[in-house]
Amino acid sequence: MNIYLMLSLVFSSIGALFALTRQFQMFQQNSYYPSRYFGWLKTSFNDGFLGCALVYLLVSVFYFFKLNLVLCIVTFFILCYNIKTAITLQKRSVKGLVFTDRVKRLYLATAILYVILILIYVFFSKSLAGRISTAVLLLLCYITPITTFALWGITLPIEKRINKYYIDDAKKILAFRPDLTVIGVTGSYGKTTTKFILTRILSEKFNVVCTPHSYNTPMGIVKTIRSLLKPQTEIFVCEMGAKEVGNIKEDCDIASPKYGIITSVGPQHLETFKSIENVFSTKFELADAVKENNGITFVNGDSKEIINRINGEYKIYGTDKNFDFYGENLSYGRNGSQFTVTLDGQKVEFSTRLLGLHSIIDIIGAVALAHTLGVSIPDLQYAVSTLKPAEHRLQMKPFTNGSLLIDDAYNSNPEGCLEAVRVLGSFDGMKKVIVTPGLVELGEKEYECNYALGHEAAKNCDIIILVGTNRSKPMADAVRDSDFNQNNLYIAASFKEAMDIYSRFADSDTAVLFENDLPDNYLY
Repeated sequence: MNIYLMLSLVFSSIGALFALTRQFQMFQQNSYYPSRYFGWLKTSFNDGFLGCALVYLLVSVFYFFKLNLVLCIVTFFILCYNIKTAITLQKRSVKGLVFTDRVKRLYLATAILYVILILIYVFFSKSLAGRISTAVLLLLCYITPITTFALWGITLPIEKRINKYYIDDAKKILAFRPDLTVIGVTGSYGKTTTKFILTRILSEKFNVVCTPHSYNTPMGIVKTIRSLLKPQTEIFVCEMGAKEVGNIKEDCDIASPKYGIITSVGPQHLETFKSIENVFSTKFELADAVKENNGITFVNGDSKEIINRINGEYKIYGTDKNFDFYGENLSYGRNGSQFTVTLDGQKVEFSTRLLGLHSIIDIIGAVALAHTLGVSIPDLQYAVSTLKPAEHRLQMKPFTNGSLLIDDAYNSNPEGCLEAVRVLGSFDGMKKVIVTPGLVELGEKEYECNYALGHEAAKNCDIIILVGTNRSKPMADAVRDSDFNQNNLYIAASFKEAMDIYSRFADSDTAVLFENDLPDNYLY
């Protein structure tokens, strides 16, 4: 055994654990879908995968020619570089790697794999097995995407067994709670906001628990059931997300909802859904589950993709007077919104601090279901008046140099984004600025939707700051095709650069809209 080669393998292994931070971060942000992770790899090939390949080639040359001392020195410096790069990238990331139990298991599996390969070299250094293990280890250490795919395959059976245990436990908890009313909330857009609005309104009469934050996956639902449901809980409001056909059914098989709200159907996650028809059928997996439980599903009739496709008995809400529940007379002001909702023929006045037509429609849907469950009209009015914007959803905050921030960073809904820009445009007497990287995961509609966003921004904004040199092209094209003053169009490579630009204009008479805040795997 050569001590320098041995040290090289140790340095390479430790360095790879740090290098994998970026890979695991992107794997996590792509929901552990190998196909989506591979899509990110394709966009980062030139500066990511290619760089890994060149480093591996260099290390392989030193190994092949048995330049073990040089290899030891080089791998040590690569180790130092990987540590520094991993720390720097995490600090700069919009959304860093979250060290969940699954990520910890990935790291543990990686360490075990590296140790096994090093031990094979230690005990069989002069044999073919020792040489093969060394070559494989160096490959895995420097071509980290290969390692990521390999670890996904190795740990997948373990993850499935762990998930099954927790899912079965959650189902047992619900089986012992026949008195619990479960409400499922899904949709391409608006489901998180509707969930929180509904929870707040229902809490006027019931003890309510909802899935926190954006927990809308099977394991997020399971975690909520196992950790937050109490004996006194009367209603469980369960957000259900989907990126592939069958995902909502999987959620419903766990939660077994009695009521449902479908907020919208639109061109979201088309890279995995492939078509609007698949999106529609997946979202209405919730309606199928509710029907099996002899319940009621409320659907947003203002969503064209819903109203043009539904064929069945649903409670329809929106802004059309032909719907079961409808809103009208909407007006905005600095204090929020005022509107009227017709409930069983009675017109009821509401006021709220929430902004945007889409928010009002979400309120109408939540009010309709809560009214059906017996919440009184005075309680409905009071609850709506106390609603606070969900974090990063058209949330008004004081900002730089006394300016007003309209924080809509979590909105990735094409229609919602357009409405947010119109809300910004309603702030008369103020300088109106938008900062946005645009929209993603819209498949063939991505250029069209981003062009529409740029066009709307040109009509309503005084200053436009786009983020992402390549990503911003559709929006920039729309702005340049309009009558907008091109001197007020800026393109920034990062959010930090965008903030540097914005700070030059910000004052007490400025309103700025943050529209969508993409994670790092999309900024380029």
